[in-house]
Amino acid sequence: MTCKVKSRFVIVILIGLAACASAPPVVEEGAGGAQDDPIGIFVTGHGWHTGIVVPAADIQARLLALQARFGDTPYIEFGWGDKDFYQADEITAGLAIKAVLWPTEAVMHVVAVPADVRAYFPHSEIYRLCLPPARYAALLDFIVGSFRRADHNTPFPVDTGIYGDSHFYEATGRYTLFNTCNTWTAKGLKSAGFDISTAFKATASSVMAYLRGMGE
Repeated sequence: MTCKVKSRFVIVILIGLAACASAPPVVEEGAGGAQDDPIGIFVTGHGWHTGIVVPAADIQARLLALQARFGDTPYIEFGWGDKDFYQADEITAGLAIKAVLWPTEAVMHVVAVPADVRAYFPHSEIYRLCLPPARYAALLDFIVGSFRRADHNTPFPVDTGIYGDSHFYEATGRYTLFNTCNTWTAKGLKSAGFDISTAFKATASSVMAYLRGMGE
């Protein structure tokens, strides 16, 4: 094996390990009734960023602060990303370089979404997925585990979100080149039982390409 080939092999291994080891981790599927009806969720593609939309009541039962903050909204969208880049009013080259080259703190972006998810995001690419209860429970575990929480499962609020009725909260894990907002979405799908690799899902297009391929 030549030095050049060895170097490429090592880089691939490091990328795979970084994606698998970074927090928040993928969640193993939990227990669920085989006869229960599947639950619908959505994956949203907003250009450079992806998110996961789930029924609000189920996640609010786990994180009561979200019930107090968002009330009886039908759905909630969740996204994870670099703290400074995600919250910036203006995206600069410096912010982008910092987010990519240095491990940085992360936040969760939480958005109240009405019943018609596609109408609320008319310019986004959206996929609806139906999950058996056990796989849905694992996805909820993954989302809850993505928040930094105080006692009684209370997340730490940071600031108002970037669109709609939304808010930022402190998140677990650190944003890196190998652990991006779109890696987070891939981990969520992996937790929900989908056969998706999380190693090379740094971009929104890579996540959405996987979902498009499911229909082929």
